[in-house]
Amino acid sequence: MSNAIGIDLGSSKTVIFSDSKVVLEQPSLVTVDSETYEPVYFGEQAKQTLGRTPDTLTCIRPIERGLIADYDIAQAMLKRYMMDAFGNKVLRPRVMATLPTGLTELQHHSVSNVVMASGGRDVTVMEAPLAIAGGLDLDYEEPNGHLIVDVGAGTTDIAVLSLGGIVTCDSYKTASLDFDEQIINFVRRKRNIALGALSAEHIKQQVGSVYQRPVSLTAIAKGRHLYTGLPVSFEITSDEIYGVIHETALNIANAIRKVIERTEPDLVADIKEHGLYLVGGGSKIYGMDTLLAEYLGLKVHTVPDPEYAVVKGAAAALSEPGRLKNINYQLRSIRELEIH
Repeated sequence: MSNAIGIDLGSSKTVIFSDSKVVLEQPSLVTVDSETYEPVYFGEQAKQTLGRTPDTLTCIRPIERGLIADYDIAQAMLKRYMMDAFGNKVLRPRVMATLPTGLTELQHHSVSNVVMASGGRDVTVMEAPLAIAGGLDLDYEEPNGHLIVDVGAGTTDIAVLSLGGIVTCDSYKTASLDFDEQIINFVRRKRNIALGALSAEHIKQQVGSVYQRPVSLTAIAKGRHLYTGLPVSFEITSDEIYGVIHETALNIANAIRKVIERTEPDLVADIKEHGLYLVGGGSKIYGMDTLLAEYLGLKVHTVPDPEYAVVKGAAAALSEPGRLKNINYQLRSIRELEIH
């Protein structure tokens, strides 16, 4: 059992990577007792309680927009996941955790504290685009520009890398969960049907589209009619979903354009040559790569299992620390952060 672990504490999922494989993937959700705030369900069990809890229970997302929103619950959740993944098999593991780009050292410190309290002993944090670049084996230590776009659940991380560090970046607070919210609002407005978060996610996965499909697809969904209060089933098409979320996808493309505008011309020339590297669970929605390629005029590279690109890169960084030589918080543990 390896003692080198990569952790991606995402807004939607928490993923733990070790021994060249994903050892745990669970929703970043915890259902707690409404009075005592004690955790009752974690992960997939908690997800099934979304929209279904009595007054005595509350479902919480401890990670929102890539940041820790509830420190105690995040700590309890990660501690449970570390135990589920490893039990008592890992002694004093080295951990590389990731977080969105452009955050403060205090926010890095907060993530480090959570991971350390959950069982990590030699904890380092790094920004997601750097982990991704390492995992993709990009030669970003050279004076050469590379553009990374990570469309996650809560944020879209955009970064231009060169000489081993981040040159320009943005953590755009629009991503895959916004698509779900827009689907819920659309169904309420157009069909007079209240839709749950799980149903909206199902629709997105089945017929979601940010680029016009050549053939329209149809999904069956269920909800509660706002006027009668009764359960109803209804059909919804990919053309309808395209009309709902296309504009948001364009906003993401525009955020990428703004990062490019702030980048030095020579690096932009490199980006034009190399293209854009697109990862993250939100990148899997139909047409995202095509939309970005047309909007930005860039070649868009996709990868297998894009939702694991961050955590794989984080684990790889532990075995190749030299990649981080030009990062000012290079391999700084929680103890080093406390000194500063």
